[in-house]
Amino acid sequence: MTAPLSFRAATAGDVPILVALVTSAYRGETSRQGWTTEANILDGERIDPDVLLRDIERPRSRVIVAERDGRMLACVHVADEGGAGYLGMFSVQPELQGGGLGKQLMAEAERVVRDEWGLPVMRMTVIDLREELIAFYERRGYHRTGITKPFPYGDPRFGIPRRDDLRFEILEKPL
Repeated sequence: MTAPLSFRAATAGDVPILVALVTSAYRGETSRQGWTTEANILDGERIDPDVLLRDIERPRSRVIVAERDGRMLACVHVADEGGAGYLGMFSVQPELQGGGLGKQLMAEAERVVRDEWGLPVMRMTVIDLREELIAFYERRGYHRTGITKPFPYGDPRFGIPRRDDLRFEILEKPL
């Protein structure tokens, strides 16, 4: 029998493990084991350790860690941004993707934003070329808003683009 999944808030001591987890889910060869890879469109790091630490320490911001038997399997960042929840850094170990763990983590993130912070909506930004990822979020009740934001070209904290047509689209879900 598989041990239950548990959730907790990340601490400063988790930063190195979180950076490795997030990078493995999105960048490099390891990420190609899962379906969330960005390796074809971006190189470089996926998360800056200093930015991550600030996200862990600031008010109404939480990096939620999903663990089983004390092993970190997934994480997500939620924050209160102007009275709406923001979801980002959603990462599941590549070899575990597609097994339902992400759905459980997303439900926990939405619970925090809705029940603990009392916010009415969750938003996220997704690279609009990532149709399969957007479809995953749409199956979970998110919808495309049509609102786009430019990709931060020239800022290596967001990766090194392999193409020049990247932009973000805002997805939204009422809670």
